Amino acid sequence: MPLHIDYYASLNSPWTHLGAARIEALAAKHGATLRIWPVDFGTIFAGSGGLPLPKRSPQRQAYRLQELARWRAHLGIPITIRPKHFPAAELPGACAVIAARETVGDAAAIRLGHRILKALWEEEQDTGDPETLARLVTEAGLDPASLLPLSQEPRWAAMRESDTQAALARGVFGAPSYVIGEDIFWGQDRLMFVEQRLARG
Repeated sequence: MPLHIDYYASLNSPWTHLGAARIEALAAKHGATLRIWPVDFGTIFAGSGGLPLPKRSPQRQAYRLQELARWRAHLGIPITIRPKHFPAAELPGACAVIAARETVGDAAAIRLGHRILKALWEEEQDTGDPETLARLVTEAGLDPASLLPLSQEPRWAAMRESDTQAALARGVFGAPSYVIGEDIFWGQDRLMFVEQRLARG
């Protein structure tokens, strides 16, 4: 039976973006299934002792920028360290990803989530803007005329809230988190350990 990866993502997170293509590649390489959960990390931070970025100390904020530059160089991913639309309004995109996940399937939802991340961190796009989001939905191979009205139904925001509480209960506290059974791997810099876990079967 193939292993399954629950992938807890923030659509505003540069670290989620840095790991996006790599977690997809690892899942494909090892024949694992992958499901994206675009949960509310503001709620998760509040429930797990973390701090949102603006409330972190100046030292931690400065170090974050240094680390982003280091990882950009190491991975060769051309992210913008200070994108002009960060933080973007995350809820519309998250609800669209959830609606896609629940009605079209995991692959489509992951495609859309990763397209949103790339637009924010590589292309300086405002991913919270409705017109921009509609274009990204199209570029992810989905139909904005059907998906976006569907995504505005209250059930998806409610599902995001319940998914967020389930993530907290499971032990998730940071983005991205990759969970395989009882094993939690926090951060794109832990993908080497994800690969080792997948290789063990």
